[in-house]
Amino acid sequence: MRAVRFERAHDLHVVDASLRTVREGEVLVKVEACGICGTDVHIVEGVSRSTPPIVLGHEYAGVVEECGSAVQGLAPGDYVAVDPNISCGTCYYCRRGLVHLCANLRALGVDIDGGMAEFSLVPAAQAYRLPKEMPHELAPFVEPVSCAVHGIDKANIHAGDTVVIIGGGTIGLVMMQLARNAGSSHILVLEPIGHKRAMARTLGADAVLDPGMVGAEEAVHDFVGVGADVVIDCAGKAETARSAIQFARRGGTVELFGVAPIGQTIPVEPNRVYFKELTIVGSYVNPNTFDRAIAVLASGRVRFDGFPITRFPLEGIHDALQAQAEGRTMKCIIQPHS
Repeated sequence: MRAVRFERAHDLHVVDASLRTVREGEVLVKVEACGICGTDVHIVEGVSRSTPPIVLGHEYAGVVEECGSAVQGLAPGDYVAVDPNISCGTCYYCRRGLVHLCANLRALGVDIDGGMAEFSLVPAAQAYRLPKEMPHELAPFVEPVSCAVHGIDKANIHAGDTVVIIGGGTIGLVMMQLARNAGSSHILVLEPIGHKRAMARTLGADAVLDPGMVGAEEAVHDFVGVGADVVIDCAGKAETARSAIQFARRGGTVELFGVAPIGQTIPVEPNRVYFKELTIVGSYVNPNTFDRAIAVLASGRVRFDGFPITRFPLEGIHDALQAQAEGRTMKCIIQPHS
């Protein structure tokens, strides 16, 4: 089969790879679509963790081709989305219910061969059968939405809250919709790229600003008044993290959701955190939220209609990564069999 193999920083290429026999607790998935996200870009750039050599791709879905002898609840022909994160079940964190913080956490497409291939061997527990009424084009979005659902849980949004979302890419726009579902009354999205700002307006943001425009900071303060109840940084940059702390009201919550480069730091004035009594939280992957993500997508509570989506064959991986990194499209999708 053909697959995208990542060898080391800035070194990945399409290869002919062999596929071993399906084990008793696995399913063989014919991959129909695999999304590219910022994590993939960071892995290839060498600024995010991975265990190469590896077949990339952790946002993927497809059709079950074969089931191992011990698999129950799945059958050939089922359309499934794949939860890439695999916890050990026995470490300190797993036994406290914090499976996403597992000391031995491994992920398909990061540590184990993933979905940028024609076929993928998947532990059956990681494959979620999708409702028949759910459009297949939504399937590769289940994984990022599951992470965003956890992020909304951590943000602890209440009815009537004012929310500022920094970064209007795929995750930022999913967060915006989930924040509205959680009851927020006013949502401001900060995004430098024009077509992403337009999409934020289409999907219902109350205000959208270009953070690079003259007077942007004053405009944010005009919108939030005393400060935002919740600020979610989906951009993962030092400057956006600093802005998130600045925009939050006294007693507010700042969530760092975007994946910043390893080793990047920001200065924080402890007295400011103390005086504002800020809650600063991180949000990491998707503990027990995959099924909920499927539910909100199937119900239409999170929409992707109208999203600029660019599709590539496996051989287009370099163009896809570049387009995603430069923000030329909202989402890049690899279709291995195209």
